[in-house]
Amino acid sequence: MRRDAIFYAIFKRVPGLFFELVEQPPAEAASYRFELVEVKEPTFRIDGVFLPPPDATSQMIFFAEVQFQRDELLYHRFFSESMLYMYRNASLYDDWYGVIILQSRSLEPENTTIHRSLLNSSQVQRIYLDELGSPDEQKVGISLMQLTIASETQMVQEAKRLIERVQQEQITVLAKKEIIDVITTIAVYKFANLSREEVEAMLGVKLEETRVYQEAKQEGREELKLELVPWFLARGMSMEEVAQLLDLTIEQVRLATEQQSSTST
Repeated sequence: MRRDAIFYAIFKRVPGLFFELVEQPPAEAASYRFELVEVKEPTFRIDGVFLPPPDATSQMIFFAEVQFQRDELLYHRFFSESMLYMYRNASLYDDWYGVIILQSRSLEPENTTIHRSLLNSSQVQRIYLDELGSPDEQKVGISLMQLTIASETQMVQEAKRLIERVQQEQITVLAKKEIIDVITTIAVYKFANLSREEVEAMLGVKLEETRVYQEAKQEGREELKLELVPWFLARGMSMEEVAQLLDLTIEQVRLATEQQSSTST
């Protein structure tokens, strides 16, 4: 499964992780919720938006983009969609902030001149995951994000160290259980072909105690897959391509799309 999908699944489950990456997170960061939003006429979906709680002092909206492949139109799309959403919802929000997460600087579009004033402004932050430094020296939330770009061998070693670190340190931003849930979520995506016993032995944790395993046991991981359908469709993939990528039927993809549309209206 594509690694940007892992990020969106994690942000959906634990929105607070996103604000570990933000240079100046809002005071109400813990109350933000991660959503896929739809803009009508013309209709399109924005991959990741963090919406403030109604009682937030500043109604600042955060636009997030995760990119693991090169897209020459990345900033054209990101800024045009974000600004159109702000225009359509001008009465709801009084500020915005954009965060673009790239696997590496090499994925930057060739020509960024046209968007230089925005990219260099205080309202936009670009994060290159491979330049964040050693995971052992980062905040826990950032170390979690770095697991997504680690090789399979590195991921196992880093995940074990992170679990040990979480169990030993005083963690305030995220609950220890949430952190272990995120680690196992990443492992489930990265090692989809491994059995429960193999993943347990690899990480040294009991999957029965984690949220991701309970969901997988009850839904056969389909719930997680169905949550990702709208994101892939929003990125221009066809229903057939999404079905093949997520190992779903065309009918499941269609129903997931209809359900998302009904909840957006």
